[in-house]
Amino acid sequence: MPHDAALPPAAAIGLRLTPAWRGPLVRLASAWIVLIVFFLHDWLAMARQWWDSSTYNHILLIPAILVWLVWARRQELAHIVPRGWWPGLILFAGAMFLWLLGVFSGLDLARQLAAVAALQASAIMLLGPRASLGLLFPLAYMLFLVPFGDELVPLLQTITAKITIGLTHLSAIPAVIDGVFIDTPAGLFEVAEACSGVKFLIAMIALGVLVAQVCFRSWSRRAVFLALCIVVPVLANGVRAWGTIYVAQFKGAEFAVGFDHIVYGWIFFALVMGAILAAAWRYFDRAGDDRFIDGRAIAAMRLPPWAAGWQAGGAPLLAAGLAIMLAVALWAAMAARLSAELPRQIFLPEVAGWQRSESAPEVPWEPLGNGSAHRLLGRYEDKAGHKVDVFYALYDAQDEARDPGGFGQGALTPGGAWSWMRGASVADGKGEWLLAHGHAERFAATFYRSGSLLTGSNLRLKLAAMRDRLLLREHPAMLLILSAQSEGGISGDASVAAFRRSAGPLDAWMDRIAETD
Repeated sequence: MPHDAALPPAAAIGLRLTPAWRGPLVRLASAWIVLIVFFLHDWLAMARQWWDSSTYNHILLIPAILVWLVWARRQELAHIVPRGWWPGLILFAGAMFLWLLGVFSGLDLARQLAAVAALQASAIMLLGPRASLGLLFPLAYMLFLVPFGDELVPLLQTITAKITIGLTHLSAIPAVIDGVFIDTPAGLFEVAEACSGVKFLIAMIALGVLVAQVCFRSWSRRAVFLALCIVVPVLANGVRAWGTIYVAQFKGAEFAVGFDHIVYGWIFFALVMGAILAAAWRYFDRAGDDRFIDGRAIAAMRLPPWAAGWQAGGAPLLAAGLAIMLAVALWAAMAARLSAELPRQIFLPEVAGWQRSESAPEVPWEPLGNGSAHRLLGRYEDKAGHKVDVFYALYDAQDEARDPGGFGQGALTPGGAWSWMRGASVADGKGEWLLAHGHAERFAATFYRSGSLLTGSNLRLKLAAMRDRLLLREHPAMLLILSAQSEGGISGDASVAAFRRSAGPLDAWMDRIAETD
């Protein structure tokens, strides 16, 4: 057994901290306080999401769960001597670098993930590989502090709509589906974002991972249980949506929607959760008094040379971590001062065969473009009857406040008359069909531009922003949305396609507006 692997049994049991753990825990607590202060903006943003968004209310329980997970391991952890570990500093630097990329791109998820990862990495750095193995699950479970899952909403809307229409047809109710809208004799139903089931799916995944760890020892049983926690909520959400439509055929849409809100919020998914746990109960193979870890075995296990070595004192590690934080803060401050030079005023250019039109769309449509230095909204019309609305926003830099791909900045404005219906394929861009008032259809094609990049991918735009900021390079960012409402027998996507043919290459067209060509 390594000379630092075990402690006297008398010191290993009880509520008192053993002498070997006191110093490392004090250093870890100090490091976490400094990190929380450093990332305070990101922790406050996460806390607001935990409290304000029903999708993430379950995260309010995660801190208490983490305390319990560590407390349940305390006696076994006492058999391990924590040691500072230089390789943990690499993980810490990686977390700080991830935060820097999040700052550069305005990607909140990257910043928030980095804030949690920095706590995890500092624990590994200050406690060492053996103690980190003993705390492996609690450290990993900290990732559920990060509010993620909204990215799944469009996919879950589509899946729920397909399950719903299938069940509706099986129940002999005539219905037609168009994207996430289902038209039935009782009315038009939308599988809206709130009906996607994402809030229950995310909560079930967090619960499923916890139950799989606490109640199972077999990895195959854990895998099956986690699969159930993913698949069953998705299927159940489709059944719930179908139930709303089915009830509406006999009681009316208004009654069905009100009934759905009660059932969905308080009864249906509680029953689903209970059913999953009840079905798995007989297969639980961990006894209530089983240890979660074997501290003596971890202390005695032979580690590879790269893990067993590289021990370090806590003070040098804290100093090195602080130096990394200061370097990252300085880099972020230097990049924040960058801004591209923009023209004082911009104009929508002339397009051959098209004229600017003063007519207004049937249903108002106007994207936000928050944080942009310039924004334009105009309408073009040709002799064939095509009418296209053009939105253009120009940004001197990209960050949290100036984010062309941020929430609500695209073709679909939150709280407006338009709802997302389905996606569509567009060359070099992102296509979407929107619906308003149950009958007005609008097609929108979104394009981002930065440097030589022309894309419809918000992720690619953010990666370009990260690259430019890392190199302390200035590039303006542009957002272009070409949109047309289907009317007069002309489809919206046909109008947009006709405009693109006349305008020529969109990258050059966008650069001409920004005077960067």
